[in-house]
Amino acid sequence: MNKKNLLGLTIIGFLSYFLTGAMIVVTGIVIHNLAQYFHLSIAKMSNAFTFLNAGILVAIFLNSRITQCISLKKQIIMGFFLIIISVLGFIQSNNLMLFCSNMFILGIVGGITMSIGTFLITNIYSGKERTSKLLITDSFFSMSGMIFPVLASYLLSHKILWYWIYIIISIIYFIIFLITLNVKFPKINNNIINQQTIESKKYKINIFILCCSALCYILGQLGFISWVPEYTTQNIKQDIQSAGNLVSNFWMSYMFGMWCFSYILTFFDLQKSITVLSGISTFLMYLFIHNTYLPILKIIIIFLGFFSSAIYTIIITLTSLQTQQPSQKLINNVLMFGTIGTLLTFIITGPVVSTMGIYGALIFCNILYGIVFILSGILKFTSNHKKNL
Repeated sequence: MNKKNLLGLTIIGFLSYFLTGAMIVVTGIVIHNLAQYFHLSIAKMSNAFTFLNAGILVAIFLNSRITQCISLKKQIIMGFFLIIISVLGFIQSNNLMLFCSNMFILGIVGGITMSIGTFLITNIYSGKERTSKLLITDSFFSMSGMIFPVLASYLLSHKILWYWIYIIISIIYFIIFLITLNVKFPKINNNIINQQTIESKKYKINIFILCCSALCYILGQLGFISWVPEYTTQNIKQDIQSAGNLVSNFWMSYMFGMWCFSYILTFFDLQKSITVLSGISTFLMYLFIHNTYLPILKIIIIFLGFFSSAIYTIIITLTSLQTQQPSQKLINNVLMFGTIGTLLTFIITGPVVSTMGIYGALIFCNILYGIVFILSGILKFTSNHKKNL
């Protein structure tokens, strides 16, 4: 593969996460304006964004099957027309049902693009270089989390209608579309996993462990960071700005951690790395929950963001290394379980808060991190990743 083609595919991988991240992170910024636009309460309006996550989940679930009959390039081209339909639908939205339908379409575009982007990076890079590039790819998700809330706040504060945010997000996809027209995509072998591998009990255990780890990690992370502002204001009696700064510090150090570990992990075994990182993260989350002094909390959450930043990417990389060649089906399985974790964030933690309070929800998230640590340790005895580096 020539350098120009490799660069183009890599940029598509990076931008796929930047695009999907932008779709998700602007939710909290636009929800108030949308509630006013549709004359609804914020609580009712928030339910509409479930369609975005549902679209992402459906797209990831179906992508490996769609790829058997539609090439990756054609999927991105089709996604370009879908995102145009979605944005035009937002502009013409005059009722909630139409908005939800277009949000679902937008989620499908995001899910397909993220699935393709992940597969491209795992396919064109190998071994520990794959881990490095996946970490950089995932950092683009966090980067969008820094840029788009600021951009969205600026637009809304200047009385610019909410749908312009999604028009700007669609420009990212337009760039992906233009690059796609000028690169050659790698061929997909849908028969990578032979019958002997399928029948291997060890192989099945590995995939089950990695999928469960992805679900527990994402559910634990998003559950924790979603309730930190409320925990800080209610239990520690801090103002909302201090609570917001804690969340901002987490994502800043999270992105910085991805950049650092993209280099650091090239020197260490992935299974040992995820065990150490998940163990440290579990301990740091425990310290955060059992401290009430704000300066200490700031330090803890910065370290938590840093040390937990590489966990999800290592899970994806380990999954791709369970076979000699990366399998899109396996990668999609992990992405799907991670997306399920996103969907379950408030479905599960909401009732926990109702019965045990916010403190109980944070303890629950800490237990999920502990489960990831235990599962990572079990992988030491079953993982095939060293054979396929």
